[in-house]
Amino acid sequence: MAFCAGGSPSVVEYFPSEDFYRCGYCKNELGSRSNGMWAHSMTVQDYQDLIDRGWRRSGKYVYKPVMNQTCCPQYTIRCRPLQFQPSKSHKKVLKKMLKFLAKGEIPKGSCNDEPMDSTVDDAVTGDFALINKLDIQCDLKTLSDDLKESLESEGKNSKKEEPHELLQSQDFVGEKLDSGEPSHSVKVHTVPKPGKGADLSKPPCRKAKEIRKERKRLKLMQQNPAGEHEGFQAQGQPPSLFPAKAKSNQPKSLEDLIFESLPEDASHKLEVRVVRSSPPSSQFKATLLESYQVYKRYQMVIHKNSPDTPTESQFTRFLCTSPLEAETPPNGPDCGYGSFHQQYWLDGKIIAVGVIDILPNCVSSVYLYYDPDYSFLSLGVYSALREIAFTRQLHEKTSQLSYYYMGFYIHSCPKMRYKGQYRPSDLLCPETYVWVPIEQCLPSLENSKYCRFNQDPEAVDEDRSTEPDRVQVFHKRAIMPYGVYKKHQKDPSEEAAVLQYASLVGQKCSERMLLFRN
Repeated sequence: MAFCAGGSPSVVEYFPSEDFYRCGYCKNELGSRSNGMWAHSMTVQDYQDLIDRGWRRSGKYVYKPVMNQTCCPQYTIRCRPLQFQPSKSHKKVLKKMLKFLAKGEIPKGSCNDEPMDSTVDDAVTGDFALINKLDIQCDLKTLSDDLKESLESEGKNSKKEEPHELLQSQDFVGEKLDSGEPSHSVKVHTVPKPGKGADLSKPPCRKAKEIRKERKRLKLMQQNPAGEHEGFQAQGQPPSLFPAKAKSNQPKSLEDLIFESLPEDASHKLEVRVVRSSPPSSQFKATLLESYQVYKRYQMVIHKNSPDTPTESQFTRFLCTSPLEAETPPNGPDCGYGSFHQQYWLDGKIIAVGVIDILPNCVSSVYLYYDPDYSFLSLGVYSALREIAFTRQLHEKTSQLSYYYMGFYIHSCPKMRYKGQYRPSDLLCPETYVWVPIEQCLPSLENSKYCRFNQDPEAVDEDRSTEPDRVQVFHKRAIMPYGVYKKHQKDPSEEAAVLQYASLVGQKCSERMLLFRN
């Protein structure tokens, strides 16, 4: 069996889509539809492969929208951090933070053009009833004990030493690889007013001064085509973590803007700490209550929840519990792979928390919540930029980790288009599961909510399920291929569910993961 070397396999229960439910975007009461599975445990490689097929997790629930049926198709979006250049609005947010830290300066008025509010990306994330029901149905079974006994002979993961806390001060210019860099920012933006959102099908407006600078840089590059000139790097070459000091006519890098030195008498001190949330580290446990209080206040002020919701157990179930197994391979990042909370500490207290997954090929943003008193800092945009920089940092040691996944892009929902402003970025084709630059996708999305982005009519899903009998099934404390399991089953709906599961997770995952069946 193709299980992960030296570790436990992923164990999932699949739930085919039976009904339509309320959409969290257009508010259609019966418009949204998705298939899902409860992940009792999951390897980071399996989850990486699943999100590359359009899946996404909320707690331990992993779901995939039925793209050609749901009212608001949700396309997986990823940013390419190695080529990322902050826009004018991004720089404005970073400068605003620096001014606040250095002088305590608070901007006047609100910035309607800068998304700040964290938006729940999906109806499932907000559906406490659904997750609670599945939690009771799935997690409270004796499955965990049965599986533990069955897999003892397969070998379990050796106990890993708890990684140390990742800490990063704002005034520390050089980042250690162990510094907390990311901060979940994917869902941290205010909804633009109708008709005033950016038109992503058109290039952003630029001032004449910027255009003149660009022409000058292009002219210099033409004069010196064989090498780097004036800060330009060859495509594909990763940026240095500690770039040489920029010349006066050279644009500052993202790291230069984030880690600009502060005066000794700075008004505030910002630290970003990355703590493992699952399994919970000692640092995570010590700050859990304070983190929950920030989330509770965020929900009350931003999303108008009542004071008694969400409870601490609901908070833990959605944003702390994760199916991902912690892995610390020697060639991986120093902090290891798995699920983390990135805590933003201002003058000794938590003001924001980004929930992220660190996977073999990417940093995946899950959620962000923050203290509403600090909304003026545009923490959504700020945290997204920190996560992009964090991905670049991790890439320095782990070269294959080079993407930043921002969840879902919903073109039919104007308030969710902001994710397309982090360029360059790609959208996942919902039929062939290849990545296509967002600029090539937008014209099609203007004409139709559901689109196949791959323009090759002959192209197919390369990892489609071709041998369903090789699906691994966990049944009555035994692991067996589906070809053996089905000989003892007479329910026709059972075969339909297993075949649908195999088609959605792909051949590779279907042979590695264990599909639990009663």
